[in-house]
Amino acid sequence: MPRRNEIREKALKDLQQYEVLMLDGHFDFGNGFHGTVYLNPHQLFRYPSTIWRFAQDLLDVLPASILETTEIVAGPVTGGALLAHTVAGLLDSRRAITRPPTLFAPFTLDADCGHTLTRFYQRLVAGRKALVVDDVRNTGQTQARCVELVRKAGGTVIATAEIYDRMEAIVEAGVPNVALAEYKAPDNIPADRCPMCRSGVPVTAF
Repeated sequence: MPRRNEIREKALKDLQQYEVLMLDGHFDFGNGFHGTVYLNPHQLFRYPSTIWRFAQDLLDVLPASILETTEIVAGPVTGGALLAHTVAGLLDSRRAITRPPTLFAPFTLDADCGHTLTRFYQRLVAGRKALVVDDVRNTGQTQARCVELVRKAGGTVIATAEIYDRMEAIVEAGVPNVALAEYKAPDNIPADRCPMCRSGVPVTAF
């Protein structure tokens, strides 16, 4: 446990260093709200080596029982799928070469912009133990939907995991969840009542 705590503490600092998690700024979220914390998960994938490093750390904090039993890693497009693909490959690098390779499945978007699993990947998931990963957990709804899709396809979800948990989940997927880093952001402020605007603090540019 101390080792895992050290990894998590370092990951939180790394997320700030790579400007994925930006603290103590004045951010306009473009939805009528302002706040002091901004999360930019796209920065995770700007350089492939960055997500590889975070994926390694995520594997290091996942329980051995999950690492041992995972047969397929699945994630929603785009960030979660890129992370899932990376995790699946790195997981195999830690296993005996005689073991069957870990499979990968992306959840794509349907015409209504909801997540779905194509027939090809439904067949791949069926009868297998899945780890569902995403770059960020916000409300938890995306993970819950993905878990449901795996189950409908005949697979078993053993856990969900993410690089960063905003600690604002309102929906639970019903399986263990593991986050590499956690940070509870302050409540967002309606733009017309923003004290930073009233004080003349400029909106943070990046």
